[in-house]
Amino acid sequence: MSPIASLLAFLGVVSVLLLSMVAYAWTGPRVDADQRAKGGQLMGGAGVFVLDWFMWLLNPLTQASIRVGLTPDFYNYTALAIGLASGVFIGLGHLSLGGWAIAASGVADIMDGRIARQTGIASNYGDFIDSTFDRFVEVAVFLGFAMFLRRDPWGPLLAGAALGGSLLVSYARARGEVLGVLCTGGLMQRGERLALTCLVCLVDPGLSAWLHLAPGTAVRWVLALIAAGTMVTAAHRTYWIAERLRPK
Repeated sequence: MSPIASLLAFLGVVSVLLLSMVAYAWTGPRVDADQRAKGGQLMGGAGVFVLDWFMWLLNPLTQASIRVGLTPDFYNYTALAIGLASGVFIGLGHLSLGGWAIAASGVADIMDGRIARQTGIASNYGDFIDSTFDRFVEVAVFLGFAMFLRRDPWGPLLAGAALGGSLLVSYARARGEVLGVLCTGGLMQRGERLALTCLVCLVDPGLSAWLHLAPGTAVRWVLALIAAGTMVTAAHRTYWIAERLRPK
């Protein structure tokens, strides 16, 4: 598929999603109790409507999966396999395939937790596997970007900074939870990173061809945004958690 055709296909999918969002709003937005109980956020809490809409969109798939007996582990390992494949696609220069793989991996990653909670089998095992597999996928994706931009003087550095910042965000939360302090705040959490990497993979090839830019131009800017955003988020979490652990 040519870059322009790929961009048009992406815009077609976005149009369908926007129509579903209109239908959701028309029928009356509803709070997704599962995400509220889980503490799920998007854009620091500003994306509540989008998050509730997306969970509403996935609900038929969730219910169908439960009916046919698909387990959280099925979706955990599916998310891992597709996520690792996305890094390979990106590294080989197939950005559009990488973007769709990131999206599919993200959906599978959401599904495992929803099925576990709705069937009453959520456990520490599931939480550990889910969060650890997420890190494997992020490492694969950013290594893919480093490979894709290997001939760019700043590309591997930006990919490395984005990867390092992403891991720091996750580490700060995990370490805080071990010490009894939960911090899920920040503007560059996993959902935002997932959305940005997916979107830039789908948009960059067509946008570069349309505007006569060097391939990877948008990728570099998004990696810089993720690197800066994750470092700020990690610093915020570190300060927030440290203040609550500081002896009074």
